[in-house]
Amino acid sequence: QVQLVESGGGLVQAGGSLRLSCAASGTFSFYPMGWFRQAPGKEREIVAAISRSGSSTYYADSVKGRFTISRDNAKNTVYLQMNSLKPEDTAVYSCALDRTPASSTYYSTAAQSYDYWGQGTQVTVSS
Repeated sequence: QVQLVESGGGLVQAGGSLRLSCAASGTFSFYPMGWFRQAPGKEREIVAAISRSGSSTYYADSVKGRFTISRDNAKNTVYLQMNSLKPEDTAVYSCALDRTPASSTYYSTAAQSYDYWGQGTQVTVSS
């Protein structure tokens, strides 16, 4: 069983930065990870994903160039560095773990591929 706990959310002004962390219990380094977000009245969307080795990453077009996903397998933690934040980035951000046995460069952008989810952390960007 894997438990994921996010931290680092909060209120920030537009143009500011936040760093989200997702700490995992149990086996972590074998699996790809993803960050998703859901704003009120909107569907959940993929923000970023990273392969188990960290060598491959994905970013949604809306965050490309502003957000960076990374992982520290020794610390069982995945991060999302968010810079140049915009009001439209306001959402609940959740990390997720995909237990698909796969190559070191694999990741998925589909929420249904992920087996474990954190409780989410609120990010609010004021204008």
